[in-house]
Amino acid sequence: MGSGVLIGVIGLVLHPVKPVDKSLETILAFAQGHPLRVLARETDRHRVPPGVEIVSEDAFLREVQGLIALGGDGTMLGAMRLMAERPVPVLGVNHGNLGFLVEVAPAELPAALDKMADGDFTVEQYGCLELTTDRTHYAFNDVVVSRPGRGAVSIDLEVNGLQYGYYRSDAVIVATPTGSTAYNYAAGGPVLSPSSGALVITPVAPMSGIGRAVVLGAGDRIALTVADDSSPGVVDVDGTEAGEVRPGDRLEATMRADAAQVVRFSASAHASRSRIKLSLLDLPLRRDQLLELIPPELRHRAKELEEF
Repeated sequence: MGSGVLIGVIGLVLHPVKPVDKSLETILAFAQGHPLRVLARETDRHRVPPGVEIVSEDAFLREVQGLIALGGDGTMLGAMRLMAERPVPVLGVNHGNLGFLVEVAPAELPAALDKMADGDFTVEQYGCLELTTDRTHYAFNDVVVSRPGRGAVSIDLEVNGLQYGYYRSDAVIVATPTGSTAYNYAAGGPVLSPSSGALVITPVAPMSGIGRAVVLGAGDRIALTVADDSSPGVVDVDGTEAGEVRPGDRLEATMRADAAQVVRFSASAHASRSRIKLSLLDLPLRRDQLLELIPPELRHRAKELEEF
């Protein structure tokens, strides 16, 4: 169980454009009755109401004891990356569409805050890819090297200091178990169990070289070197552009365990919701298996629709 992270200092991470005003009001109303400081970074000064303390980025990273991410999975990933060097519990409130990481709907936020204050929650650990270029990046979903225009990216793969072959393709995806259901899955890569701690490398539209996904262990160190015959490429980290690469550039990555702590109130309910969302990605679930994922109080309506 948790330890009551809502007695102390909580930080806010906001979706860049979506309105989250009602959730902010809920959080501040809760804070008035508890010994709780609510912090936001300078970049969000004009988006938060009075009562939220505005602090520098350094102070935010140093002082927060927990985070509330108001948005979708992208906002949640940003919050997790933000605290990868000092993980704290992160509560995700879904103001997005599909949400594999976020568990709480805005209407459920008051009850969620009460549970967090009481320590009535668990923490789910997430690993990430630690990517080293000219600086360090953290990717909880994936790192993608792709061609921005014509041509192809040509990349040599090295695992634990040994050459494994090369890729010549539109893009190369390195994904975590969390990210294996995203671009990796769309490109034909396998879905990895969260318990595996593994990583998967999948080429997109391979032309030569390694043509299938390669699954590697949690402790494997990989290096991707852009070959001399490669077109210039772009590196994306969790869907956000992180720089450009040219022939001769080298990217090194390894899995980093326990890089984020995600608040869960019901692991089984979250897993069930995730299975429903995965079924929307055409995973092979039969109708009866899908029906089992629907809450009992709604199953009769699903059966009526099926009969109709």
